[in-house]
Amino acid sequence: MTQAQRRVVATVMLGHFIAAFAALGMPPFFGLILSQSLHSDALYLAGWLYVVPTLVMALSSPWWGRLADRFGKRALLLRAQLGLAGSFLLAGFADSPAMFFAALALQGLLGGTFAASNAYLATVVDGSALTRSLTLMQGSARAALVVAPVVLGLFVGMDSPIELYRYLALLPLAAAFLIWRLPEWTGTPGAQAAVRPTGSPGESVAPQHVYVLQFVFVLATVITFPYFVSFAQQYFAGLSASMAGLLFGLPHLVYLVIAAPWSTYLGQRRLAALALAFLGLAVTLVGQVLAQSLWGLAFWRVAMGVAMTLGFVALHGLVASVVHAGNAGKTFGWLESGSKWGAVLAGLLAGLGAQALDLRAPFLLGAGLIASAAAYLLVLSVYRHRTLAPD
Repeated sequence: MTQAQRRVVATVMLGHFIAAFAALGMPPFFGLILSQSLHSDALYLAGWLYVVPTLVMALSSPWWGRLADRFGKRALLLRAQLGLAGSFLLAGFADSPAMFFAALALQGLLGGTFAASNAYLATVVDGSALTRSLTLMQGSARAALVVAPVVLGLFVGMDSPIELYRYLALLPLAAAFLIWRLPEWTGTPGAQAAVRPTGSPGESVAPQHVYVLQFVFVLATVITFPYFVSFAQQYFAGLSASMAGLLFGLPHLVYLVIAAPWSTYLGQRRLAALALAFLGLAVTLVGQVLAQSLWGLAFWRVAMGVAMTLGFVALHGLVASVVHAGNAGKTFGWLESGSKWGAVLAGLLAGLGAQALDLRAPFLLGAGLIASAAAYLLVLSVYRHRTLAPD
C-alpha cells in the first residue's frame, strides 16, 4: 500500500468512527430519552426504536449500493455522512415519540456509512490490503461500540438528553468535510470489467455464499446482545450493571487487540478458518450458559472475542476475493443489507426465545445456528481442498 492509499484508508476510518460514535452510542439511552425528553412511560418502545434504523437500512442498502456504482463511491459516502447529520439534527428537536421514530427511520434511510466507506475503500485498495482495511473498519465500529456509551453516559444526565443529538450532528458533518477533501478513486485499470480482483489470493466462493455466511454470523453473534446484561445479573447474584457492561464489551476489546495482526497472517485457507471460527462461537455460547463462576463467564467472553475476530477476518478475506472497483457499491450494499437483516432477526428470535424459555435461550439458539453453518463450511473446505489438490 502506498503512502497516499494509507492516508485515504486512515481518513475513511476516522470519518466512520466519529459518525458511528453517535449512531452506536445513543441507543442504550433510548429508555432515558423516552422518559425524560419525550415524557413517555411506554418504555417498551425503546426496543422498537432500537430496530428502526437497522430495518430501514436493510431495505435501502442495496439501492444505495447500485447508485454508488453508477455515480461514484466518494459521492455516496458524502451523501451518507450528510444524511446522518440531518437525521441527528431532526432527532435532537423531536418532541414526540412519533417524531423521534421518523428521525431514526431517516437515519436508516440516509445513513449507511459503513457500507459506503467499504465501497470507497474497494476503489483504493484490493486483495490482501483490502482485507486488512475491512478488518480495520470493523475495528472502528467495535471501538465506537465500546467507547461511545461510556463517554455519552457522562452527558445524558442533562434535563433533556435528546438534545445531545443536536451536538452530535456536528460529528458526521466533520466526517463529511474529511471525505470531501479526498480524491475520487476509480480503481486499477480494467477493474470495472473484472469479474474478480487478481490481487486477492486464496480461497473464494460465490458472492451469494458470502452474503449468507455473513448473515448467519451476524445473527449468531447479535442474538445475545439484547439480553446479555440481564442474563449475567440473573445468574450471578450481586453483579453490578457496570461489571455486566464490562463483560459485554470483552469480545469487542479482544477484537481491537488482535484483529490487525491476524488479518496479516491469516493465510489462504479462509473457509477452514471461518469454519473454525463458527465452531468456536458455538462452543463459547454454550460455555457462557454453563459457566459456574464470574471468572468462568469472563473466560468464555474472551474466547468468544477470539472466535469472533477469526470469523470477521476470514469473512473479510472472502469479501475481498469477490469485490472489485466496478461492483463495490452493489456488493457492500447487499452485505450491509444481509448484516442488518441478521441483526433484526436476531432481535426477534432473542425476544421470542427469552419469553418462551428463559434468558439462556438466545445463547443456545445462536450456538445451534452457527454450529450448523460450521458443519457446512467444514464439508465445503474439505471438498474444495481435495478437488484443487494435484493428482
